[in-house]
Amino acid sequence: MASTDIGIDLGTASILVYIRGKGVVLKEPSVVAFDRDTQKIKAIGEDARLMLGRTPGNITAVRPLRQGVISDYTVTEKMLRYFIQKAIGKKIYRKLNIAVCVPSGATEVEKKAVEDAAVNCGAREVFIIEEPIAAAIGAGIDIDKPCGNMIVDIGGGTSDIAVISLNGTVVSTSVKIAGDDFDEAIVRYMRKKHNLMIGERTAEEVKIKVGTCYPLSEDMSMDVRGRNLVTGLPKSVPISSSEIEEALRETTVQIVEAVHSVLEKTPPELAADIADRGIVLTGGGAMLRGLDELIQAKTGINTMVADDAMTCVAIGTGKYVEAMTGKSFE
Repeated sequence: MASTDIGIDLGTASILVYIRGKGVVLKEPSVVAFDRDTQKIKAIGEDARLMLGRTPGNITAVRPLRQGVISDYTVTEKMLRYFIQKAIGKKIYRKLNIAVCVPSGATEVEKKAVEDAAVNCGAREVFIIEEPIAAAIGAGIDIDKPCGNMIVDIGGGTSDIAVISLNGTVVSTSVKIAGDDFDEAIVRYMRKKHNLMIGERTAEEVKIKVGTCYPLSEDMSMDVRGRNLVTGLPKSVPISSSEIEEALRETTVQIVEAVHSVLEKTPPELAADIADRGIVLTGGGAMLRGLDELIQAKTGINTMVADDAMTCVAIGTGKYVEAMTGKSFE
């Protein structure tokens, strides 16, 4: 029976599954809702995300991955098994080759946890790949050459910044500041400035609709609904993109500083390559308006967001497993 090659982007916010020959077939939030009384899982993925902040006492919607690594092993395994089955259908599979990506700062223990979870889901061979390398492959960068490429992969829980040359990471750092922190910064700002309590889903909506981290030529605005902390009643407040820029300033500056610190440690020959080729942003967090402009303004290096920034890591992980299994059958 032919093998099935699967690449999995095991993210804090979303899980993407890539299947050889089909591309990215599944993208769902990495959220699991389960009943605390019976310890049974109620929903996984998008269905569970809709329950975030809206569940009765006995049902909790949780994210089993925190900052890019497994925080709840059993739940992660069940979630992974569910997504793999959903992606490949319920057909009997004898041979699965799975590649899973991990943040560049992941410890051996964390890598082992990911590997064990994949093996328990029926994988015959498991390959672990670091996120920046997967992102670079997915963004279409040729990493085989002795040439410096800088990747900034901003996910939900971690931002991975790396300089890659000859299929390997030369300098890298992983900071636990990413998309989720943007949401938290918006929640804090609304509470402090407007006495309005909002949930993380609302914060994410605000970030997508009017969020920016660089002044826009034309201000955008939207109404945000939440609970007034003074009266305790529901209330709606108009918010502009310049306010969100202020709310996100502290968080985005930390990402820019991390990029700066990696550039400082980069060997001069590779630094010259990066100055020439530019910085590539991938991941869902890279889609925040103005992030490329902010990094470009602070570093003076041309910065661009990759096409399909969201799926780069999943595509790269899939291509990696194809290359690895291709080699093993030659």
